Amino acid sequence: MSTISSPTQMPHFEASLPTSDDTDRLGAAAAEALLASRDSIVEHGFALRLEGNLGAGKTSFMRALLRTLGWQGAVKSPTFTLLETYEVAGVAVNHFDFYRFEEPTEFEDAGFRDMYCAGAFCASEWSERALPYLPAADLVVSLVQEGLGRRVCIDAETPSGAAFLALMSAQWNAAAC
Repeated sequence: MSTISSPTQMPHFEASLPTSDDTDRLGAAAAEALLASRDSIVEHGFALRLEGNLGAGKTSFMRALLRTLGWQGAVKSPTFTLLETYEVAGVAVNHFDFYRFEEPTEFEDAGFRDMYCAGAFCASEWSERALPYLPAADLVVSLVQEGLGRRVCIDAETPSGAAFLALMSAQWNAAAC
Protein backbone atom coordinates (compact mmCIF):
# COMPACT_ATOMS: atom_id res chain seq x y z
CA MET A 1 0.00 0.00 0.00
CA SER A 2 1.13 3.52 -0.69
CA THR A 3 -0.57 6.81 -0.07
CA ILE A 4 0.63 9.87 -1.94
CA SER A 5 0.12 13.18 -0.15
CA SER A 6 1.43 15.62 -2.68
CA PRO A 7 -0.34 18.93 -3.30
CA THR A 8 -0.45 18.12 -7.03
CA GLN A 9 -1.63 14.51 -6.75
CA MET A 10 -4.67 12.93 -5.20
CA PRO A 11 -4.19 9.96 -2.85
CA HIS A 12 -3.55 6.52 -4.27
CA PHE A 13 -3.89 3.09 -2.62
CA GLU A 14 -2.69 -0.32 -3.80
CA ALA A 15 -3.00 -3.76 -2.24
CA SER A 16 -2.75 -7.40 -3.15
CA LEU A 17 -5.94 -9.40 -2.59
CA PRO A 18 -4.76 -13.02 -2.73
CA THR A 19 -8.07 -14.51 -1.51
CA SER A 20 -11.76 -13.74 -1.87
CA ASP A 21 -11.75 -12.91 1.85
CA ASP A 22 -9.35 -10.06 1.06
CA THR A 23 -11.76 -8.66 -1.53
CA ASP A 24 -14.51 -8.91 1.08
CA ARG A 25 -12.29 -7.08 3.59
CA LEU A 26 -11.77 -4.31 1.03
CA GLY A 27 -15.53 -4.01 0.47
CA ALA A 28 -16.03 -3.90 4.24
CA ALA A 29 -13.43 -1.12 4.52
CA ALA A 30 -15.33 0.83 1.86
CA ALA A 31 -18.57 0.31 3.80
CA GLU A 32 -16.97 1.71 6.95
CA ALA A 33 -15.76 4.72 4.96
CA LEU A 34 -19.28 5.17 3.59
CA LEU A 35 -20.70 5.14 7.12
CA ALA A 36 -18.13 7.70 8.26
CA SER A 37 -18.91 9.83 5.17
CA ARG A 38 -22.68 9.48 5.37
CA ASP A 39 -23.37 13.17 6.14
CA SER A 40 -21.34 14.27 3.12
CA ILE A 41 -23.01 11.65 0.90
CA VAL A 42 -26.46 12.75 2.07
CA GLU A 43 -25.56 16.36 1.27
CA HIS A 44 -23.59 15.90 -1.97
CA GLY A 45 -23.75 12.28 -3.16
CA PHE A 46 -20.75 10.14 -4.11
CA ALA A 47 -19.66 8.49 -7.37
CA LEU A 48 -17.43 5.42 -7.37
CA ARG A 49 -16.21 3.72 -10.52
CA LEU A 50 -15.39 0.03 -10.45
CA GLU A 51 -12.99 -0.98 -13.21
CA GLY A 52 -11.83 -4.42 -14.20
CA ASN A 53 -12.44 -7.25 -16.63
CA LEU A 54 -15.20 -9.82 -16.30
CA GLY A 55 -14.62 -11.79 -13.10
CA ALA A 56 -12.25 -9.22 -11.60
CA GLY A 57 -14.32 -8.92 -8.41
CA LYS A 58 -16.38 -5.77 -8.94
CA THR A 59 -19.67 -7.31 -7.83
CA SER A 60 -17.94 -9.23 -5.02
CA PHE A 61 -16.61 -5.90 -3.73
CA MET A 62 -20.13 -4.42 -3.81
CA ARG A 63 -21.64 -7.50 -2.15
CA ALA A 64 -19.17 -7.19 0.76
CA LEU A 65 -19.83 -3.45 1.02
CA LEU A 66 -23.60 -3.97 1.18
CA ARG A 67 -23.38 -6.90 3.63
CA THR A 68 -21.22 -4.79 5.95
CA LEU A 69 -23.82 -2.02 5.78
CA GLY A 70 -26.43 -4.53 6.94
CA TRP A 71 -28.16 -5.47 3.68
CA GLN A 72 -29.80 -8.86 4.22
CA GLY A 73 -31.31 -9.54 0.78
CA ALA A 74 -29.76 -10.79 -2.42
CA VAL A 75 -26.95 -8.80 -3.99
CA LYS A 76 -26.77 -9.56 -7.67
CA SER A 77 -24.82 -8.20 -10.56
CA PRO A 78 -26.78 -5.53 -12.45
CA THR A 79 -25.47 -6.78 -15.80
CA PHE A 80 -28.96 -7.54 -17.12
CA THR A 81 -31.00 -5.04 -15.12
CA LEU A 82 -28.43 -2.21 -15.57
CA LEU A 83 -29.21 -0.94 -12.06
CA GLU A 84 -29.79 -2.41 -8.63
CA THR A 85 -30.74 0.01 -5.84
CA TYR A 86 -30.39 -0.68 -2.12
CA GLU A 87 -31.70 1.61 0.62
CA VAL A 88 -29.22 1.03 3.42
CA ALA A 89 -27.41 3.04 6.10
CA GLY A 90 -29.49 6.12 5.34
CA VAL A 91 -28.40 6.40 1.69
CA ALA A 92 -29.44 4.97 -1.65
CA VAL A 93 -26.71 2.68 -2.98
CA ASN A 94 -27.13 2.62 -6.77
CA HIS A 95 -25.10 -0.15 -8.40
CA PHE A 96 -24.91 0.32 -12.17
CA ASP A 97 -23.48 -1.94 -14.87
CA PHE A 98 -23.13 -0.42 -18.34
CA TYR A 99 -21.59 -3.52 -19.97
CA ARG A 100 -24.55 -4.03 -22.32
CA PHE A 101 -24.64 -0.41 -23.55
CA GLU A 102 -24.20 -0.16 -27.29
CA GLU A 103 -24.09 3.65 -27.27
CA PRO A 104 -23.14 6.07 -24.45
CA THR A 105 -26.37 7.99 -25.06
CA GLU A 106 -28.24 5.08 -23.44
CA PHE A 107 -27.10 6.55 -20.11
CA GLU A 108 -28.92 9.80 -20.85
CA ASP A 109 -31.92 8.06 -22.41
CA ALA A 110 -32.43 5.92 -19.30
CA GLY A 111 -32.40 8.99 -17.03
CA PHE A 112 -29.54 7.63 -14.95
CA ARG A 113 -27.95 11.07 -14.52
CA ASP A 114 -30.76 11.97 -12.12
CA MET A 115 -29.71 9.11 -9.83
CA TYR A 116 -26.29 10.69 -9.26
CA CYS A 117 -27.56 13.08 -6.63
CA ALA A 118 -27.45 14.10 -2.99
CA GLY A 119 -28.20 11.12 -0.77
CA ALA A 120 -26.91 8.58 -3.32
CA PHE A 121 -23.77 6.47 -3.33
CA CYS A 122 -23.42 5.46 -6.99
CA ALA A 123 -21.10 2.64 -8.01
CA SER A 124 -20.73 1.95 -11.72
CA GLU A 125 -19.18 -0.93 -13.60
CA TRP A 126 -18.05 -0.58 -17.23
CA SER A 127 -18.20 3.20 -16.86
CA GLU A 128 -16.30 3.83 -20.07
CA ARG A 129 -19.40 2.70 -21.99
CA ALA A 130 -21.38 5.64 -20.59
CA LEU A 131 -18.79 8.34 -21.21
CA PRO A 132 -18.94 11.29 -21.72
CA TYR A 133 -22.39 11.38 -20.10
CA LEU A 134 -21.46 9.75 -16.80
CA PRO A 135 -20.82 12.26 -13.98
CA ALA A 136 -17.23 12.56 -12.77
CA ALA A 137 -16.01 9.97 -10.27
CA ASP A 138 -14.97 10.77 -6.74
CA LEU A 139 -13.08 7.47 -6.45
CA VAL A 140 -11.88 4.89 -8.99
CA VAL A 141 -11.38 1.29 -7.83
CA SER A 142 -9.47 -0.83 -10.36
CA LEU A 143 -9.38 -4.58 -9.84
CA VAL A 144 -7.16 -6.89 -11.88
CA GLN A 145 -6.50 -10.58 -11.61
CA GLU A 146 -3.13 -11.37 -10.07
CA GLY A 147 -2.18 -15.02 -9.86
CA LEU A 148 -5.10 -16.79 -8.19
CA GLY A 149 -6.21 -13.56 -6.52
CA ARG A 150 -6.55 -9.89 -7.38
CA ARG A 151 -4.74 -6.59 -7.11
CA VAL A 152 -6.53 -3.35 -6.40
CA CYS A 153 -5.49 0.21 -7.24
CA ILE A 154 -7.67 2.99 -5.89
CA ASP A 155 -7.40 6.62 -6.96
CA ALA A 156 -9.17 9.61 -5.48
CA GLU A 157 -10.38 12.06 -8.12
CA THR A 158 -11.92 14.75 -5.88
CA PRO A 159 -11.45 16.07 -2.34
CA SER A 160 -14.48 13.96 -1.29
CA GLY A 161 -12.81 10.94 -2.85
CA ALA A 162 -9.55 11.74 -1.03
CA ALA A 163 -11.37 11.91 2.32
CA PHE A 164 -13.20 8.65 1.58
CA LEU A 165 -9.96 6.93 0.56
CA ALA A 166 -8.22 8.08 3.75
CA LEU A 167 -11.03 6.54 5.82
CA MET A 168 -11.03 3.38 3.73
CA SER A 169 -7.25 3.00 3.93
CA ALA A 170 -7.31 3.46 7.72
CA GLN A 171 -10.01 0.80 8.03
CA TRP A 172 -8.04 -1.57 5.76
CA ASN A 173 -4.90 -1.11 7.84
CA ALA A 174 -6.77 -1.50 11.14
CA ALA A 175 -8.39 -4.76 9.97
CA ALA A 176 -4.96 -6.13 8.96
CA CYS A 177 -3.69 -5.94 12.55
